Amino acid sequence: MEMNLFLKRVLLLDAASCLLMGAGLVLGANPLAESFGLPAGLLSGAGLLLLPLGLFILWLGTRSIAPGALVYVVILGNLGWTGESLLVAFGRPGISAPGTAFVAAQAAAVLGLALLEYAGLRRSRAAA
Repeated sequence: MEMNLFLKRVLLLDAASCLLMGAGLVLGANPLAESFGLPAGLLSGAGLLLLPLGLFILWLGTRSIAPGALVYVVILGNLGWTGESLLVAFGRPGISAPGTAFVAAQAAAVLGLALLEYAGLRRSRAAA
C-alpha cells in the first residue's frame, strides 16, 4: 500500500511521542514514581517498551510503501496501550491524583493517534 502524507506524518508524530515518553519514563522513573504513586519498575519498564516501538513506528513512517497490516499492528498496539493505561489510571491502588491525570491524559493522546492513523490508513486504501 502506498502511504499518504497524512498517514506518514501521524506515524512520525506517534514515533516521536513514543521515543520522548520512553526516554522520559526511563530517565525519570524514580522521581515520577514518588509523585505518581506508581512503582518505578512499572514506569521504567513502560519506557523501555516504548523505545523499540518508537523506532519501529519511525521506520514505518518513513516508508513510501508499506503493508497495511503493519499500520494495523500499530493501531491495535495503541488501542491496547490505551486500555492498559486506563486500567492503571482508574484501577491501580495507591496511584496519586497527578498519576491518574498523567496516565489518563497520555491514554487519551494515544487513542487520538490511533484514530488518526486509522483515518490515514483508510485514505491510503481509498487512493489505491
